[in-house]
Amino acid sequence: MKISHKRKVQLKLNKRVKASSPARQRPVKSKPVAPAKPAVETSPKVSTANTASSLTPKQQQVLEIVQANPEGINPKGIGLAAGQEDTKAASWATGALKKLTEEGAVERVQVAANKVIYKAC
Repeated sequence: MKISHKRKVQLKLNKRVKASSPARQRPVKSKPVAPAKPAVETSPKVSTANTASSLTPKQQQVLEIVQANPEGINPKGIGLAAGQEDTKAASWATGALKKLTEEGAVERVQVAANKVIYKAC
C-alpha cells in the first residue's frame, strides 16, 4: 500500500472520530430532578452464618481452612492447604482473605514486621 493512500485513510478515520466525539455534540438540556429521600438502613449486624451463605466458593474454602486452624495460618499456608502451587499459593488466598476480613469473618494479626496470620473470629 502506498504511503499517500495510508495518509488519506488515516485522515478520513480521524475526521470520523472527531465528528462523533461527545465534545462536538450539542448539550442536552434536562429538567432538574427532585432529591430522593435518604434510605434508612434497618438491617441488623450480619452474623457469620449469614456471611457464609453470601460467599463465593473460593472464599468459603479459605474460611473453612482458617477455621480448621484456630492458632492462625498465613496466606501461603492457606493456599497450600487448598492445593495451589508453592509459587502462587499466597497470592491465590490474598483476595479472598481481604473480603473475609472486611466482612469480619476472619481476623488479621500482625505477628512481625512482615509476617501476618489470619484467625477465625
